[in-house]
Amino acid sequence: MSSRPVPHPLQLHRRRVLFGGLCLCCLPTRLRAGSPAGFATEEIAPGIHVRRGVDAEAAVENAGGIANVGFIVGGDAVLVTDPGGSLADGENLRAAIRRVTDLPIRYVVMSHVHPDHIFGAGAFRQDNPAFIGHARLPQALAQRGAYYRERLEAVLGPGRAGPVVMPTLLVETATELDLGDRAIRMTAHGPAHTDNDLSLFDRRSGTLFPADLLFVGRVPSLDGSLRGWLQELVALEALPATQAVPGHGPARVDWPAGSADLKRYLHTLVEETRAAIRANIGITAATETIASGERDRWALFDDYNGRNVTRAYKELEWE
Repeated sequence: MSSRPVPHPLQLHRRRVLFGGLCLCCLPTRLRAGSPAGFATEEIAPGIHVRRGVDAEAAVENAGGIANVGFIVGGDAVLVTDPGGSLADGENLRAAIRRVTDLPIRYVVMSHVHPDHIFGAGAFRQDNPAFIGHARLPQALAQRGAYYRERLEAVLGPGRAGPVVMPTLLVETATELDLGDRAIRMTAHGPAHTDNDLSLFDRRSGTLFPADLLFVGRVPSLDGSLRGWLQELVALEALPATQAVPGHGPARVDWPAGSADLKRYLHTLVEETRAAIRANIGITAATETIASGERDRWALFDDYNGRNVTRAYKELEWE
């Protein structure tokens, strides 16, 4: 892990396309942000607290709290992962931490670039933590951050999204953090869900935080490499973890059994996309049929599967 200069200013990303974690089409523009109905965390292992995100898109009613976020309490300090999907979501998470402990919040991990995992970071600036990200996160934020913020504010209201906080410490491959008698292993992954995914592993409890490398119940969002994602799952399954915290889904699942549905879906994308390419089925037609047998297994399937197929087709057509 190393410190790098932060690129400024952020450049507005001008391609009006969909990116994972926030549906950016047909967003309302006159909504006012409100407080979520409640913010509750579950202690899934001693010192590990998780807030389960809702299986929905970012909205006034949920304040962008659609991803699983949480914190790990060590003997000397606290690590946050992830900080939440809006400034209010981050503030609620910080308040939850302070109800549990007054130890310093030393690290805030932003697992990847998607809005539901980064915009709560501004709530933690007052703690002066190290904001940790993948070595490729600064570039991704420079390309997308301002656009994500603009579109999230179209939902939540002006000033409600939160600032784009750049990481101050970058993970190139892997590193280990010490929270005080609690070692947290951090791994920077190759292109998979995105090209800037980080995972965490708490050795003490055997808990893996794969972030959006693991979806359970909510359809996955492909924004990196389909084949790479399957490879990274194999590597994660080799860890001596007994439970995992999905980026979306229950607060915890058994590991590695909890990855079974995700692997089935990703393998289905690979196999059916390759079959469509061999049969000279065009990309538009392919989005209507590939992985359709998975529809009833996933929340938000019709919102994301079509563009997952599009990305898979582009990745696989020249292999």
